[in-house]
Amino acid sequence: MCRGLDSLPITCLEKAKELKALFGSLLQKSDHSITGTGQSKKCNKQRLNINEPLKWKESFEELLSCQNGLCLFRAFLVSEFSEENIAFYLACEDYRAAKPSKQATKAKKIYDEFIGLDAKREVNLDHVTKSITKENMEHPSQSCFDLAQSKIFSLMEKDSYPRFLKSPFYLELSRKSKTG
Repeated sequence: MCRGLDSLPITCLEKAKELKALFGSLLQKSDHSITGTGQSKKCNKQRLNINEPLKWKESFEELLSCQNGLCLFRAFLVSEFSEENIAFYLACEDYRAAKPSKQATKAKKIYDEFIGLDAKREVNLDHVTKSITKENMEHPSQSCFDLAQSKIFSLMEKDSYPRFLKSPFYLELSRKSKTG
């Protein structure tokens, strides 16, 4: 599964390879859907549909709302050495859903991993956003990462997402979807 703070990129890479193989096999089948092994959120639960890649082009939100799209996008970001952006975004989503009793611990972990001075997977945030987030860390609340998450979302939406849609892998998948 691709969505957790502690998930490793290799899991998404393996999922991306699996999805590529499944989409490729669709060309050779008369049925336009095939049972998938991964869970998907909005995209035909437990099914991998040939039309999924076409939905991902509708919006960045649509891509992220579909587990298969999210995994392929994450694998794309790994190939571009910017996987920390989606990892941070997903960590913030996970944090927002956490119980209040766990928020302080999770907030520190997220801050240390993605924003702090010696962050291992530092995301590209301006000084003002970093300062506001650091202040929010004094009393972590459900919204303490909202500004930083919003900036990273915008960065991915305006920069990485258009490149993903122009990537050879996505173009091949969408071509197969259109001709499938």
